[in-house]
Amino acid sequence: MKKDLASQLSRPAISVVIPILNERESIESLYLLLRHTLESMRGGYEIIFVDDGSTDGTFQVLQAFQENDPCLRVIQLRRNFGKTAALNAGFKRAQGEMIITMDGDLQDDPAEIPKLLAKLDEDYDLVSAWRYERKDPLSKTLPSRIFNGVVCTLTGVKLHDLNSGLKAYRREVIQHLKLYGELHRFIPILAHWQGYRIAEVRVTHHPRKYGRSKYGLKRLGGGFMDFLTVLFLTCYLRRPLHLFGTVGSLLFLFGFGIGVYHVVLWFKLGGIGFRPLLFVGILAMIVGVQITSIGLLGEMIRNLAYHPEEEYSIRRFLG
Repeated sequence: MKKDLASQLSRPAISVVIPILNERESIESLYLLLRHTLESMRGGYEIIFVDDGSTDGTFQVLQAFQENDPCLRVIQLRRNFGKTAALNAGFKRAQGEMIITMDGDLQDDPAEIPKLLAKLDEDYDLVSAWRYERKDPLSKTLPSRIFNGVVCTLTGVKLHDLNSGLKAYRREVIQHLKLYGELHRFIPILAHWQGYRIAEVRVTHHPRKYGRSKYGLKRLGGGFMDFLTVLFLTCYLRRPLHLFGTVGSLLFLFGFGIGVYHVVLWFKLGGIGFRPLLFVGILAMIVGVQITSIGLLGEMIRNLAYHPEEEYSIRRFLG
């Protein structure tokens, strides 16, 4: 009992998790700015850098800093696993009750951290930064705006900047997230689905000083597929037949309508076997039945894998 109490008292109040890849030139400035900001705040802190397979000497720079700073922790991954995996590694080892994530390229300003934490204290569970005046080229900002608009419209989560790496979380949020693939960009969506309260604040965004961005237009295709995954997980995971049954029924009705049309033609004109549209109708009915069957199989699997504790998320329990 005494050991558990001592462990709780020694825990830092804030953990800052920073996934990095080949950011050797910016690491020192970021580290010093972070220390300056965190040391001016109440409560202890820890800084966790997750080196996601850097090859430019980033880890060696961090290692030198860590030898002289007990508040600095460094995790080196064996290779480049991606930002989601790096965040997972940092989240698993973070001890703070408040978790901050940010990018390591100096475009996120550490001085904005108190602003995010102040918003978190207004009874929110996750606060996302809104890069109101984003200092990136149009090739990045325009696709991002389109992406944010489509995702927010379809999910109902009203945020302007889902892709911002600067976010503040209560510890319980990261403990209930299941992140894999590239789902890190949809964390606010997944948290909102579980009932956590989300907000955003405007922050300063700086132009990139060193190196080049690790993200480009090629991630748009992957982002769309990840969005379909999130849309299914948040809307249809607990009722797969609503998705597959709807699509299957529409296809079947489309094919059935074509079939009725050809029956009428047969009574009027005679032979109809040479009409390509007839085969389209038959194919649509077959595919419709198959898709509906997939939905029924999904319902059966869900019934067998049912766990009551996964059907809800409790915020408080009194008494």
